[in-house]
Amino acid sequence: MKVLVTTNFPDYQLLDTGNGKRLERFGKFVLVRPDPQILWQPHLNKHNWEQADAVFGKDRDGKEKWLSKKPIPEKWLLKYKNLAFYVKLSPFKHTGVFPEQAVHWDFINQKIKGSGRGVNILNLFGYTGISSLAAAEAGAKVTHLDASRPTIGWARENQQASGLDNRSIRWILDDALKFTGREIRRGVKYDGIIMDPPVYGHGPEGEKWDFNEHFPQLLKNCQQILSATPLFLIINAYAISASALMLQNLLEDLSLGGTIEAGELALPEEGRGRLLSTGIFARWSNT
Repeated sequence: MKVLVTTNFPDYQLLDTGNGKRLERFGKFVLVRPDPQILWQPHLNKHNWEQADAVFGKDRDGKEKWLSKKPIPEKWLLKYKNLAFYVKLSPFKHTGVFPEQAVHWDFINQKIKGSGRGVNILNLFGYTGISSLAAAEAGAKVTHLDASRPTIGWARENQQASGLDNRSIRWILDDALKFTGREIRRGVKYDGIIMDPPVYGHGPEGEKWDFNEHFPQLLKNCQQILSATPLFLIINAYAISASALMLQNLLEDLSLGGTIEAGELALPEEGRGRLLSTGIFARWSNT
């Protein structure tokens, strides 16, 4: 089992963790967000935490929301290598950027550029599209699918911010199971597939998504739309009651050959380097 650690992301820092919270810098703004797995004590003093620009917590009425200590713009830009994307304070504590995914962005970029050919990539549950941009920047044709129209709009803003307007990205508002089923019938093939499925969710027409119930079928669909010479298949999972071994076992069932890696994604705390696990992953590659 591996731990993949993002270490070279200048616009992001995990400053400290403790008492169920993260202290993070996104560009020029410092945020505090809850993280229930953080049972240990922080190493920075109370003053450092109190200097945060915004905290996700409860207001006087007990409603969870972002509480800003100074004016914060609706969105601001971050950069990672050749990519640029917007941070926004969403109502659900997220920012639109998962910095730990940078290790996958690099992997995607390297695999596509190293292939020496034109490739077709599918990004399911694509969210704000940074993995899609990493693939497009490397020269791939990309199909980006998500069930949220506003989130696809956000991803398209990121495409413009990255200067990738002329790259081939197809934006699809759909349910992942239905879409991949149709791609099987249409005979469409992909050289790489990226998936970031939630525990629970709904498609754009109210379709139910339950990870334990539906993910095995989705993976079977994906197996049928992989090309004869695929490059990679990446699965990320957050907040599910299972281990990376489960994801590894599912990939082994596909009998694709090549190499399978599985483990945790992690961020290092600034200064002392203690790791914060942020999710699990498994990825297959052709070498």
